[in-house]
Amino acid sequence: MRRVRFHSYGGPEVLRVEETEAPAPGPGELLVRTEAIGVTLPSVRRTRGDGNGGGVPLPAVLGGEVAGAVVRLGPDVTGFAVGDRVTSLTFTGSYTEAATVPAAMAARIPDAASSMDAVALVRGGQVALAALATAAPADGESVLITGAASATGHLAVQLAKLRGVPRVVAAVGSAAKADFLYGLGADEVVTYEDASWGEPVDVVLDGVGGELLPRAVAALAPGGRLVFFNSGGGTVPAHDLLAGAKTITGLTMARFAATRPELYERHGAELWDHFFAGRLRAAVHARIPLAEAARAHEIIEARANLGKVVLIP
Repeated sequence: MRRVRFHSYGGPEVLRVEETEAPAPGPGELLVRTEAIGVTLPSVRRTRGDGNGGGVPLPAVLGGEVAGAVVRLGPDVTGFAVGDRVTSLTFTGSYTEAATVPAAMAARIPDAASSMDAVALVRGGQVALAALATAAPADGESVLITGAASATGHLAVQLAKLRGVPRVVAAVGSAAKADFLYGLGADEVVTYEDASWGEPVDVVLDGVGGELLPRAVAALAPGGRLVFFNSGGGTVPAHDLLAGAKTITGLTMARFAATRPELYERHGAELWDHFFAGRLRAAVHARIPLAEAARAHEIIEARANLGKVVLIP
């Protein structure tokens, strides 16, 4: 089978296509023949040796979302069968034609959906719903979403509106993305360079971090709260939180799914319900052959995507 691996840290140019044997699934794992592979910003950052967790041991095959058919079960796996169509997150080894995935994180793909639909919808939608559940906007409260045109952000904009948020502000790096976001229901679109992001908001869902984090905190009204779910890091003076009685809460999906499994399952059902009813659009910006993974990374690094970038084996 083919895989894409990198032997040194750097930009998209470090990604190499290699031939190798298919891996064997270990205890609690499924071997999945990949049909669609999601490219994520954290994975792109890891090729440069930064992001959450720092650099991965080299050489490495990046992780991310995968969707496809189960071709082999690892020891002690129950609840799945060969031939099941599933989607899952992998922490390494997803840029391949066959990936091992944790059975505990795998979810079946409905018969009426494609692997492309699953990769574009499930993981980003789960993050968006978990962030909204963590922030718990009250009736009438407003929400600002950074990275609003991203794979997760564009779903968060729609889901916030579907949950009745009266004012959803989409923050992006370029005004060229405004029409896309207004089309998804955003009430306002601001760019990171704008002198003002408008009236303060009650909640920020931050998918960018880094140097933007202080600006996101400043956008909060007194008593506001920010949910931080990105790999960009960033620091905020404690006084900025104290002075405005503001809070920051970190979100990781592994912990959310482990500690709130019933809600995680309900969120998955909610996503597919909205999707099949035509209320939720899972936008795919580009479908790129696995062998051209470097081109996918270039799109993500340029922040050019409107929705999900997907590799096709």
